[in-house]
Amino acid sequence: MTAPSWVVARYSERPELWDRIPADFAGVVPEYNLHGDIADDYWDRLFAEFPEYQFLLYDEAADTVLGTGRSLPRGWDGSAEGLGPGLDDSIAAAFRDRDAGTEPTALCALGVEVSPAHQGRGLSKVLLRELTGLARTAGLATVVVPVRPTHKDRYPLVPIERYARWTRADGTPFDPWVRTQVGVGGVLAHGVPRSSRITGTVAEWESWTGLAFPEDGDYVFPAGLAPVRIDRERDLGTYWEPGVWVTHDARGR
Repeated sequence: MTAPSWVVARYSERPELWDRIPADFAGVVPEYNLHGDIADDYWDRLFAEFPEYQFLLYDEAADTVLGTGRSLPRGWDGSAEGLGPGLDDSIAAAFRDRDAGTEPTALCALGVEVSPAHQGRGLSKVLLRELTGLARTAGLATVVVPVRPTHKDRYPLVPIERYARWTRADGTPFDPWVRTQVGVGGVLAHGVPRSSRITGTVAEWESWTGLAFPEDGDYVFPAGLAPVRIDRERDLGTYWEPGVWVTHDARGR
């Protein structure tokens, strides 16, 4: 059997490969999810200040990007409470720690994505293992992941705290992405209702979702993990995406 011609390329090594991501990874996350409030403040800094923590799984023989991993080093005291509210808080905390010169203790995964053309090959597990290896190389004991649960959109009205505890008949986590993480050694911590905030005008939310929002209120929408709140007088749609914390021990793996 021929060995895969995959390599891991960090942004600091092959920045030009990231130019392919918008086209090659279109549809991996829904449109609304590309407009998080936190990205406006930190996205450019992520690649400028932490290039060694952003990586691609690249097939050299096929000249194809298979998957991506984005991450940031942050502080974590090891407690469930210390994980914090989720994705947005972790990003802000990582930059505060860097600006203050505080040494990080964990690696926080911001996104683990596989190209639509290469899904179903077990590559998400490869990317997760690369994250633990990246953490270990950096001297960080743990990878913490504010997971975006992939089947939560089917149950948008169920509180994430309950959803996170759902299991299948065999006792494994109900959600496929959480289950994959646990399957490679992750430990499920708990669900958080306000992991990432996305706001936009009513017109923007109608464009992102393909729905009309004729009056004020909370709306369930396609691919949404929770309802979006529409305020027409303020011309504002506000959505808090929930998440599920999973932790991975990076030592000795």
